[in-house]
Amino acid sequence: MKARLPLLVGVTGGIGSGKSTVCAMLAEMGCELFEADRIAKELQVEDPEVIRGIEKLFGPDVYSRDASGKLLIDRKAIAAIVFSEPEKLAALNRLIHPKVREAFVNEVKRCAREGKRILCKEAAILFEAGADRDLDRIIVVAANDGLRLARAVARGLACEEARKRMQAQWPQEKLVERAHYVIFNDGTLDELRSQVEQVYQSLLTVVE
Repeated sequence: MKARLPLLVGVTGGIGSGKSTVCAMLAEMGCELFEADRIAKELQVEDPEVIRGIEKLFGPDVYSRDASGKLLIDRKAIAAIVFSEPEKLAALNRLIHPKVREAFVNEVKRCAREGKRILCKEAAILFEAGADRDLDRIIVVAANDGLRLARAVARGLACEEARKRMQAQWPQEKLVERAHYVIFNDGTLDELRSQVEQVYQSLLTVVE
């Protein structure tokens, strides 16, 4: 019998919206989780083709090695460039996104083999990358801009850098328009969990 594909759910939202927190809750409830942004970061220091492409785009100085010989990448230097030069950001995305998609396809196959019912794909630029076309449902995590900015700064970003990242992403209103579910993360963790639980129960009705 052919393995049944899991329900493929995208989880996205602007910087500081809390999408990672929502994904962690969904994983606790029983969803499988594919972290596209984490995979993209791993590719930047592990995939030879990606490494060569980044060196060509930004120069070899963005890479260094620690005392053990492990390859390191200067993400702050790259971020400072790409969030000021849209063409460099587009080139970086063209380099990385096909490989992230390949990894996602492999994860879908694994979930199908193992009978997993729901696979959530967390991605900051889901629509910009065209990844929404592969998915059955989209969850957008939203919060007011001031709160999102404060969260980004609390994570260590300079205020101006956080603003640039917000401006480089799709407007939140545009994300909300294309969502099947919108989770508003302006309140307490308990309030957030209650919304996530409602969405999860709705997803279960699709797969049952």
